[in-house]
Amino acid sequence: MKRLPLLRAATAAVLALAACGAWAHGDVQCPAREKAEWRPHTELHEKLTKEGWTVRRMEKTTTCYEVYGKDPQGKRVEAFFDPKTLERVEEK
Repeated sequence: MKRLPLLRAATAAVLALAACGAWAHGDVQCPAREKAEWRPHTELHEKLTKEGWTVRRMEKTTTCYEVYGKDPQGKRVEAFFDPKTLERVEEK
């Protein structure tokens, strides 16, 4: 009988954390691009490194490249880039 409230609380916590993650990325909109138009992620990595970024990790979302690392000022960032132009997409 005591397991049911604990299970409900755990489920609520998991759902709340999942919603926070989805909400954090909701303000970034990359243009829809055909996969054939996407430039290789290695080009973006090279471009950012030359600009002074420290790239820790890169991921592909459905419409963007997502980069985790430090910008040229040393600030930790999670940034999104257009896969065709390799330009940073700002939050709206």
